[in-house]
Amino acid sequence: MSEVLSKRFFERGNAFLRTEVPFVCGAMTWVSEPHLVAAVGNAGGFGCLAGGNTPLGILERQIAETRELTDKPFALNLVTIAPAYHEQLELLKKLELDYVVFAGGFPRQEEIKAAKATGAKVLCFASTKSIAERMINYGADAIMLEGMEAGGHVGHVSLTVLLQQVLFEVGDAIPVFVAGGIATGRMCAHLFMMGAAGVQFGTIFAMATESCAHPKFKEAFRRANARDAISTPSIDSRLQVVAVRALRNKGYDEFSKLQLDLIQKIDAGQMDRVTAQLEVERFWMGALRRAVQDGDVERGSLMAGQSVGLVDEELPVAEIIANLANDCETELQRVRGLLV
Repeated sequence: MSEVLSKRFFERGNAFLRTEVPFVCGAMTWVSEPHLVAAVGNAGGFGCLAGGNTPLGILERQIAETRELTDKPFALNLVTIAPAYHEQLELLKKLELDYVVFAGGFPRQEEIKAAKATGAKVLCFASTKSIAERMINYGADAIMLEGMEAGGHVGHVSLTVLLQQVLFEVGDAIPVFVAGGIATGRMCAHLFMMGAAGVQFGTIFAMATESCAHPKFKEAFRRANARDAISTPSIDSRLQVVAVRALRNKGYDEFSKLQLDLIQKIDAGQMDRVTAQLEVERFWMGALRRAVQDGDVERGSLMAGQSVGLVDEELPVAEIIANLANDCETELQRVRGLLV
């Protein structure tokens, strides 16, 4: 029997995440709740519980519930631009978490140190080379390199470029996980060969059987093409907002109107920029809740990566992970056959 090549390529990511396969389910607000996170862990992968803007009491209960559903490690994802962020960061002292992921924006050095002081390993998102270097210098234990193809809050550089700028440069020094527009095991094989420690997925797990997303939400994903997942523009430099990739609908269009309204309030002295940015986050979190929980696919936010064009069926988490791993191994064996 031929050697299982993926075992060798999975080794570094598995050692860091304490997993069987270094496939990560990204933290999707309102979607990555205890049942989905536990299902991913129980299937051998790594789940991230979405902190979002969750009130502290509810967040504590969700962590406890996740621990009841699985004995596998998982991460808490903190969105640095969420209104509840600083309260959640303070809560880390009593949670005794194994992993913390900073996302949505970029944490300060003292915030990374505070998370690590609790005993947690810290992963930080990076959407540019300079941000990756800064997070490494701040003490991040690993980097999540995310291209603009991803869903939700995104940067402006494609994963193809980031692989060359960051993964090729720092992949030997620190574990680098990659994300953005990925939905097949065959693609994963090539990312591992390039030096990735693991791969994160979002859209494909939002479609999972265990995902709590409303059937209408999943149906919108199933019907969508890659070009339907578009990134929001920033209308004016006076209101700096993080771009969000989602399927275009009436809710997407309403965000442009919101920006104009907030800019007018800033100009009139009725609101400062920080408050305006918090209003933006409240808009997205509320719109996303309506889509995920209520099935409002017209005015809710359908946050999706461009990989939505590759996802056309609902499958159990265990089957998704098994398919990814099997297809990854098949491609590695195919490449070896070409090289030998």
